Amino acid sequence: MNKANQIEMTRLLALGSLAGLIVLGLAWEMWLAPIRPGGSLLALKVLPLVIPLAGIWKNRMYTYRWVSLMVWLYFTEGVVRAWSDRAPGNYLAMGEVLLCLLLFIACAQHVRLRFKNLPPAALAGDTAP
Repeated sequence: MNKANQIEMTRLLALGSLAGLIVLGLAWEMWLAPIRPGGSLLALKVLPLVIPLAGIWKNRMYTYRWVSLMVWLYFTEGVVRAWSDRAPGNYLAMGEVLLCLLLFIACAQHVRLRFKNLPPAALAGDTAP
């Protein structure tokens, strides 16, 4: 598999796992296992996840970098709720942890592959034409 295909695969994995986190977060807090019957305002936790969708869709390197850091907040929430909630909430939290790990791996691999493909002049900061 060539580098362009690997980069595209990591982009699609990042996009899919990010969309999965958004859908899971909304479904979890509104219908599947809400804290209060009928849903809760905790569903708003997915709003920060919507922001990077456009950047990942447009393949912006900066977005991959900061998403790989932001995802650890959701990972932490998933770990805490996996051990403190009852079923089905704890199973949903384990799904959140899995999606966070996939998102982190996809973002880290994407950045790594793109940096590997940069010409040496770009890495050195050379701006000569």
